[in-house]
Amino acid sequence: MFTGLVESTGTVIALESRGEQARLMLQIPFAAELALGDSVAINGCCLTVADVSPHGIAFDLLAQTLRVTSLGALRAGSRVNLERALQVGDRFGGHFVQGHVDATGTITRLEAVGQDHQFEVSLPPEIQRLCIDKGSISVDGISLTIAELTPTAAVFWITPHTWQETHLHTACVGQPVNLEADMLAKHVDHLLAARLGQPISS
Repeated sequence: MFTGLVESTGTVIALESRGEQARLMLQIPFAAELALGDSVAINGCCLTVADVSPHGIAFDLLAQTLRVTSLGALRAGSRVNLERALQVGDRFGGHFVQGHVDATGTITRLEAVGQDHQFEVSLPPEIQRLCIDKGSISVDGISLTIAELTPTAAVFWITPHTWQETHLHTACVGQPVNLEADMLAKHVDHLLAARLGQPISS
């Protein structure tokens, strides 16, 4: 479980193709604190530490992960958002984030407005219908509040702190991003669909 409050950013050393799978090697600021099997959200995708070496921290990407997320588009030098799994007793900011990416969107606007930045991301229909005005969504692992919801996109206001402490200051229009809809919205949607799909008893 994660909060969507990015802990730090890392740098991609390499993304090595291994047939239908891949191995991602990262330079991580808190590498010395990681061990095999630890969970780290990388751009919002929960991955397991597969190797710890002086050269970097390695993660294995399954074929499903490459299909559903934007991680396959990473290149050497790319910046990524990092968050370690929530510990019992930690303060809980952000919102409930599982690190299970639902779909990808595309950055359609990213521009400075005063000291802040306006950030717009396209939403596929299956994600858009789970969103509400002022609701939460995880975008590349960042817990963001939707300032404006359109039929095809969500608009956010990015504060100077979030801008500097995440990978957003290196992002660009057209870049794919990982999306995870609010977990509570997904549960309600599933329960309602099941309920409405049942015959009404007399």
